[in-house]
Amino acid sequence: MKIETEQRVTGFLGLCMRAGQMTSGQEACVEAIRSGLAAIVLLDGGASENTQKRIIDACHSHPTPLYSVSEGALGHAIGKKGRMVICLKEGGMATKLLTMLKDEPRL
Repeated sequence: MKIETEQRVTGFLGLCMRAGQMTSGQEACVEAIRSGLAAIVLLDGGASENTQKRIIDACHSHPTPLYSVSEGALGHAIGKKGRMVICLKEGGMATKLLTMLKDEPRL
């Protein structure tokens, strides 16, 4: 992901967190993906291999857009150090984030 795109995305994630449109943490995100509530998923570059595999498999099984950001960016953006996975609920904020990421490669 380009640096300027990642900066805009991480800034927007703070707003999403305050608006209550975000779910964070591996278990909560996998559950949201499986239940069809996740519109987009972001995976931190520092996530373990097991976490990466679990999230990638869930997103491929239940077609959900998945993107990666640089290591430590997610935790810093939402103010919760160590978070490796976040997902956004269906709605305007998820649509805006997908628009921001339209030119970036998916995982």
